[in-house]
Amino acid sequence: MATGADVRDILELSGVDNDGPISKKDLINSDKKKSKKATETLTFKRPEGMHREVYALLYSDKKDAPPLLPSDTTQGYRTVKAKLGCKKVRPWKWMPFTNPARKDGAIFHHWRRVAEEGKDYPFARFNKTVQVPVYSEQEYQTHLHDDGWTKAETDHLFDLCKRFDLRFVVVHDRYDYQQFRKRSIEDLKERYYSICGKLTKVRAPSGTEPKIYIFDAGHEKRRKEQLDKLFNRTPEQVAEEEYLIQELRKIENRKREREKKAQDLQKLIKAADTTTELRRAEKRVSKKKLPQKRETEKLALPEMAGIKFPDFKSSGVTLRSQRMKLPSSVGQKKIKAIEQILVEQGVDLNPMPTEDIVQMFNELRSDLVLLYELKQAHSNCEYEQQMLRHRYEALLKTGSGAGCGGTTAGGLARADTQSWLGAEDIKMEPKEQIIDVVGAPLTPNSFTKSIKTIKKNKKNE
Repeated sequence: MATGADVRDILELSGVDNDGPISKKDLINSDKKKSKKATETLTFKRPEGMHREVYALLYSDKKDAPPLLPSDTTQGYRTVKAKLGCKKVRPWKWMPFTNPARKDGAIFHHWRRVAEEGKDYPFARFNKTVQVPVYSEQEYQTHLHDDGWTKAETDHLFDLCKRFDLRFVVVHDRYDYQQFRKRSIEDLKERYYSICGKLTKVRAPSGTEPKIYIFDAGHEKRRKEQLDKLFNRTPEQVAEEEYLIQELRKIENRKREREKKAQDLQKLIKAADTTTELRRAEKRVSKKKLPQKRETEKLALPEMAGIKFPDFKSSGVTLRSQRMKLPSSVGQKKIKAIEQILVEQGVDLNPMPTEDIVQMFNELRSDLVLLYELKQAHSNCEYEQQMLRHRYEALLKTGSGAGCGGTTAGGLARADTQSWLGAEDIKMEPKEQIIDVVGAPLTPNSFTKSIKTIKKNKKNE
C-alpha cells in the first residue's frame, strides 16, 4: 500500500510544510504550488552594485537568451525589426539618363531599378529658373532708353542675369569690361530692377496698380561702407564705443531718476495744495454751521495728506485710540521725525482719544509727514543744484585749460564759453538754465566731443 510520502513524491510535493495525510486542498492547488516553486528556484535578487542593464543580460531558463545584435520588435513608433529573406530582391540596372536642366544634350549613367526604366529624372523637379523679362526694340526706345546705358550693354546685362539666375556677384565677375565700361554691383542691380519696374508698369492692364520692385543703389552703397568701417575698427575704437554706450546708459538712468523725482515732487506739491484747499473749505463749513458736511470733510482730509489712516468699519467693539495708531506704511525715519517735532512743540505723544482730538491729532501728524517730505525734496534739489554748478564751473576751467593746448580745443572752449551761460545767470534762473554736464538734452556740444576733451586734459596733466 502506498504511503503519503509516495503520493507526495509522485505529485512533486514537498514534505517540509505538511507531513500529515494528503487533503483535498493539497490535490486541487498542486499546480499553483508547483509554479510557485519553479519561480522561486529560477529567480534571484540582483546583486548590489550591479547595474540594471547588466543584470537584464543574465541568462535564465525563464527568459530567452540575450540577443547578440541590438534589435527591437516592439510595435509602435519605433522601427520594426527587419525581416530579411521574405521577398525577392528588386533588380537594378546601369542605365543612361539626361538632365532637363542642361541644354547641351549630355548623357550620364547611374544605377536605377528596372521598374523605373524610362521615367523622368527624379531631381528634375528641383530645376527652378528665374523668369527674366524680355523687351522688344520698340519698348526699349520708348520706355527703357537711358543716356548712361547703351542697348548692347543692357542686352549683355540681361543675358548674364538669365544665365546665372540673378546672381549679381557672378554677373559682376563675368561682365565684359573690355567692351563696356566698368560697373559696380549696385549699378547692375539698379539698371536691372528699373527696367523690370518700367516693363511691369507698362504691361499692366489699365485700372490696376502692379507691384513694382525699387532698388535704392545709394542706400546699398552707404550700407556696405558702414559695414566696411565697422569691420575695420581698431581695438581702441571698439573700447571707446563700449565706454560711450556705458555712459549713455548712465545718462538714461539719471534721466529716469530725475523724472521720477520730479513726479514725486509734483505729487507732494499737489498734496500740500489739496490740504490747504480742504482746510479753507473746512473753515467755510464751520462758519455756516453744517456739522454733517464738516465731518465728511474731516474724514476725507487725512486720505489726501501724507498719511492714510485705516478705517475701522468691522463689526464689534473697537477702541478709539486705535485710530491714532500709525499705519505700517510709514517708515521709522518719518515716525522718529514726527515724535521729535511733537516733543519740541510740547505736544503729548498719546493724547486723550476723544473724537475731536483723534481727528485733529491725525491731521497734525499727516501735515508733519507732508512737511518732512517737502523739506527733504527741497534739500535734494538744493544739493543737485549745487553739484551741477560745481560741474559747470569745472567744465569751464577744463575748456579754458584745453584752449591753451591747441587750436581745436581752444575753439571748442570758445564755443562753450559763448554758447553757455555763466554761473551768475544760473543763480538768477535756476529752473530754466541748469545744465547737466553729463549728457543732458540741454548740453550744446555732443557727448563724444566732451569725452575727448576730458581725455586730452587728463593726458596733458
